Amino acid sequence: MDGTHSQVHGWDQAGSISRWPRPPVSRTRRALRPSHLPRPLSPKCTDLVQVLTGAVPPDAHGGPSPNSSMTTGELQEYWRKEKRCWRRVKLLFEVASARIEERKVSKFVMYQIVVIQTGSFDSNKAVLERRYSDFEMLQKSLLKTFREEIEDIVFPKKHLMGNFTEEMISERKLAFQEYLSLLYAIRCVRRSREFIDFLTRPELREAFGCLRGGQYGRALDILVRVVPLQEKLTAHCPVMLVPALCAMLVCHRDLERLAEAFAAGERALQCLQAREGHRYYAPLLDAMLRLAYALGKDFVSLQEKLQESQLRKPSPWGFTLKELTVREYLY
Repeated sequence: MDGTHSQVHGWDQAGSISRWPRPPVSRTRRALRPSHLPRPLSPKCTDLVQVLTGAVPPDAHGGPSPNSSMTTGELQEYWRKEKRCWRRVKLLFEVASARIEERKVSKFVMYQIVVIQTGSFDSNKAVLERRYSDFEMLQKSLLKTFREEIEDIVFPKKHLMGNFTEEMISERKLAFQEYLSLLYAIRCVRRSREFIDFLTRPELREAFGCLRGGQYGRALDILVRVVPLQEKLTAHCPVMLVPALCAMLVCHRDLERLAEAFAAGERALQCLQAREGHRYYAPLLDAMLRLAYALGKDFVSLQEKLQESQLRKPSPWGFTLKELTVREYLY
C-alpha cells in the first residue's frame, strides 16, 4: 500500500458523492499481524457507523433524513426503537411440572410448558400443557420437512413399561425441555407452521370453537393467554396473528365492549400494513368503520380505505368479519 492512494466515498452537503485521498501509510509503521487486526463489525453495526459518519445517507437504511425535523429526544427515542427492532425475540422453554391424567380408556402424562421471553421481565409468560403423543406428532411432522436440520436432535424414546414412574417423568421433563430449546435454535424450524402450531393450535382451536358456540367470554379468556405467545412466535410474519385478533374483536363487540373491540381491530390493521389484498382486509375495515361510528371516532379515513379496497379488488363473496373468523381452526 506504500505510496498508493485508495478512494473513499462520502456524502457532501449537497447529497452528492465526493472523494478524497487517504494519506499514504508511513514506511516506518510496523505492519500489524493478523492477530492484532480488529474484529469486523456486524453488518447492522457497519450500517449504523456508515450513517453516523456520513459514508452513506441515513435514508438508505430507513433512518431519519438529513433534513429531519426531529428533536433530540425524538431522535433518541427513534434509535431506541430501531435497536429493539434489531434484537430478535428470544424465548426460553421450561417443562416446569408434569401430572398423570387418567381417563376411562387411557392413562398418560401431561407436561406443563412455560415459555418466557428473555431480555426483560415478561408479564405475559405462556403456560400450556402437552402430552408425549403431541411431542411425537411434532417430531414426525418436522422430519417430513426438516430431516437434515434436526437429524442431530435426539427425541425421547417411547418405552413399553415404566412411563409413569417418578424417575421416568423427571427424565422426560428435562429431555423435552432440551428438545424444544434445540428446535427453537434453528431458524427455519422455529418459524415453521409445524412448530408454531404445536405451541398454539390446541388453544386456538378451543377458543374459536367457543366463538362458534357463542361462548364469547370463554373464548376471550383463552385468546388473552395464547395471543401474546403467538405474537412472539410470528414476529417474522405478523399477518399470521390477524385471525386471532379479529376473533378478539368479534368477541368484544358481541359482548358490547366496543372500545376493546376497536383496540383489537387496530392491532389487526397494523399487522395487515401493505396487505390490502388480504382476505381479512376489507371485512376488517368494514367492522372498524362501524365501531368508529358507534364510538364517535373519526371514520372518514376508514371509509376511504374501504372504498379504495373495493375498487381495487371487488369481493364477490362479501363475507362479514364474523363469517370469516368462525371458519378458522375447524380441524
